[in-house]
Order: sequence, then structure tokens, then C-alpha cells
Amino acid sequence: MRIILITGKGGVGKTTVSAATAIKAADLGHSTLVMSTDPAHSLSDAFDIPLGDTPTSVVPNLDAQQIDSRQRLEESWGEVRDHLTELFDWSGLKGIEAEELTVFPGMDEVFSLATVREHARSGEYDVIIVDCAPTAETLRLLSLPEVMSWYMDKMFPLSRKVAKVVRPVISKISSIPVANEAVFDAVARFYDRLDGIRELLSDTDVTSARLVMNPEKMVIAEARRTYTYLSLFGYAVDSAIVNRVLPPEVSDPYFDRWHEIQAKHLKDIDEGFRGTDVRRIRLFEEEMIGPELLRVVAQELYGDTDPTEKLSDAQPLRIENEDESKDVALVISVPFTERSDIDLMRHGGELFVTIGSYRRSIVLPDSLQRRTIRGAKIHGGELRVVFTLDGS
Repeated sequence: MRIILITGKGGVGKTTVSAATAIKAADLGHSTLVMSTDPAHSLSDAFDIPLGDTPTSVVPNLDAQQIDSRQRLEESWGEVRDHLTELFDWSGLKGIEAEELTVFPGMDEVFSLATVREHARSGEYDVIIVDCAPTAETLRLLSLPEVMSWYMDKMFPLSRKVAKVVRPVISKISSIPVANEAVFDAVARFYDRLDGIRELLSDTDVTSARLVMNPEKMVIAEARRTYTYLSLFGYAVDSAIVNRVLPPEVSDPYFDRWHEIQAKHLKDIDEGFRGTDVRRIRLFEEEMIGPELLRVVAQELYGDTDPTEKLSDAQPLRIENEDESKDVALVISVPFTERSDIDLMRHGGELFVTIGSYRRSIVLPDSLQRRTIRGAKIHGGELRVVFTLDGS
């Protein structure tokens, strides 16, 4: 079973890459599903056939699906939304404003992850290719199961107990709506739909992420940030795909400067993503739409390589013994990150790593929980946190 997440900044061609990857996998005999979690679906346009919320056959061995995340949101969040609407109504905020505030940005996209898990558990497909939302939304999407797990483990039981105690008291002295058991049950169902996704998507033997970019300065910078944050949260990036590279045969003097600019950017990409598989796709002379033209893209992108294979080995997090000591190092992949970019904090059995606006909570294994942190350093795109036994 393989899951391949394909993401990148909006407009770089990730849907074309997703569709081409799926076509190649299907042609090699793999039972394949390609699904879009991008709210602005374009998978249907890429294949040039109508697609909906249920898998539709495209070519032999290949189904495609554009997820109706709003429908899944309604199924799992309806009771919670109704309670929040009632709460806002009590506070004086009414109408459409209250309804808009009951659904948080990106929440509807989250249920796409549950669909990935459901397909993976069904055993119907050998490979699932996910045409992800643009990078910022993808990061929020992929980090939510971990954040939700922390809330459900630490805060949810307490919140439920407190509500049981205060509900009878509050109802006697105030008209403020207090969440009932149905609301808490809805939140629990919401979490249950996400439970297990984190383990599935961070299993490097099963899941790989592939970054699509154009040879442009701002797009490359976005891809580097995405690489860093995906690694921070434990997701393996096995390939960087550079799309719309000017081919050498484009020799019109008008494009001379563009050739120079792209040559510099391509060199930066090769150096910056060293150790990760880097592939290129030329800028074609027409829109690559429909299965036959997508096969042309796939051939240029993968050649004789099976796209379902891991294109490079990536291990975002590992534990190693330190040389000639009893110390142990927790090694976290943080490519393109400087020492000043990282904030590190330990609280009990958890290690909090913050890079920019993203924070990851790493639950330490028992072997590290009884140790203290001796030091931390960044080298070669990895954060190395050294743990030592007291007195050693």
C-alpha cells in the first residue's frame, strides 16, 4: 500500500503532476485512486471528464475522485455548529455572521483526510495519490490530527466533566447555552474520524510527499518552507518536482534572460534539495489535458521509474546513540532552517519544537522521558537534541 501526497504553491501544476503520476501507476498495473482535497478542484479538468464525490473510472486500473468536503463537514460537525450558533445568538451575534463563525477556516478540508484513511483501510487500491490543497492549507490539514490528538487526550475529558458539573448550576442562574452530551458526542465522532490518520501519513514506508514548484524565486522559497514544516511534523518528502522548465530548443532571443534566470534557480534547487530526488518537466507547447497527453507528462517525469516507489529515503525523525557515551540523540529533520529560527522547550514528557508559526509537540518515548536535555544543535538540515542520564 502506498499513499503519495502531491502539493505545492497554487498554480505550479500539482494537479497535472498528480494526474500524470496516477496514469503512470495505473498503466503499470497498480490499482490506483487519485483524489483531490483542494477546495478549488481541477482534477476533472486535467482528465477532461466529469468527476464527483465518489470514485469514477478514468482508464483501466484508475479511479478519480473530487471530495465534497462540505458534505462531510455537515455529517460530522452539524451538532457542534448548531450549539455554537446558539451560543453566538445568545451573545447577540445573529444571522449569517454567526453561521460563518461556527466553521473554522480549513475545517471542511480536514475531512478529506478521513476519506484517505477510509480508502486505505478498504484495501481496494494499491496506491492512493492525493492532489492536495496549496501548501499553506496542506500544512494546516496535515498538522490537525496531531493537534486534535493533544486536545482530546488532555482537554476534552476535563471539559466534558466540567460541563456536567456546571450545566445544572448555569441553567438556574443564566440563559447561556451550555454544551450537552450530544455536542460532546459529536466532537468525539469528529476526532474518531481523524484518529489513525497521523500514524498512516507519517509512516514513511507507506506515505511520501512530493513538492511541485516552478523555477521561480518566490515559488522555490515556498517549497523550501513546506519541506521544513512537513519534516517537522514527521512527513517524508521523497521528491522535488520542477515544472515548466524552458527546454533548450526555445532559442528565441526574447527568452535568453529567462534561460539565465531559470539556470540559476535550477542550480539552487539541485543544491538545496540535495539528498532528495529532484525531477524536471519541460514547459510544453500546449495544455497537457486528457489521458494521452498526461502519459507524455508522466513519461518525461518518471521515464522507466515506477512512480509508486519511494524516490528517495527520508527519515524525518529518529533516535540514535551518541558515540562513546550513554547519551541518546533525538534527530529531527529541519531542512533550510537556521539555529535562530528554532525555539525548543520541554514540558514533562513532551518536547515542543517551534519553527516560525508552526509548533510540533513530540511525545518522548519512555527511554528519553527519564533523561535530561544536555544540549541541541543544528547540522546538515537536522536538529539534534541530546538527552543524558542524570549523573552520567
